[in-house]
Amino acid sequence: MTETLISYTACRHLSQMFFAVFFFHCSEYILAISIHGKNRVTLKSLLVTKAYALAMICSLIEYSLEIYFFPGMKENWSVSNTGLCLVFIGELVRKLAVITAGKSFTHLIKKYHEESHVLVTHGVYEYIRHPSYFGFFVWSVGTQIMLCNPFSTLAFALVVWGFFKRRIPYEEFFLRQFFGSEYEVYARRTWSGIPFIE
Repeated sequence: MTETLISYTACRHLSQMFFAVFFFHCSEYILAISIHGKNRVTLKSLLVTKAYALAMICSLIEYSLEIYFFPGMKENWSVSNTGLCLVFIGELVRKLAVITAGKSFTHLIKKYHEESHVLVTHGVYEYIRHPSYFGFFVWSVGTQIMLCNPFSTLAFALVVWGFFKRRIPYEEFFLRQFFGSEYEVYARRTWSGIPFIE
């Protein structure tokens, strides 16, 4: 009975995790192609780096060790389902951000203003300046809550937060150059999307 329960738990958690990761990355790539065209998109739009792959591997190692030595901690379905909801919310907000921004959205920070790059302030951007970052933050932490991985949940939250702590000011430096006072007004009335980062 215990082996069946553990097997069901592992199958459910891991299938949800693999589907979430597969869908996130493939849809990012497909959306980038549909918005910018195949010739302007590289495999970098899959958003898979060595550091990211290592983080995911570490989270799976944590999961494997905990389900083997402490199987009961993986049976907290209210926690796991909360994580699943966060994965869905993060994915939804991120994709809404990409679709709403259209050609103004790129995976790399623009350092030079292009004609197609406009300041988007409607839809999800009306309330959050960086909804795609918010979506990724919620999605990535949600994947670890879904697995009931306490250490990886904390690690993902800290690492992703640190990444955006550096990226947001850098990106906003260029946005202020591109859009001037219009961006200043917009920035004052919206939240960055990442906790404790203005």
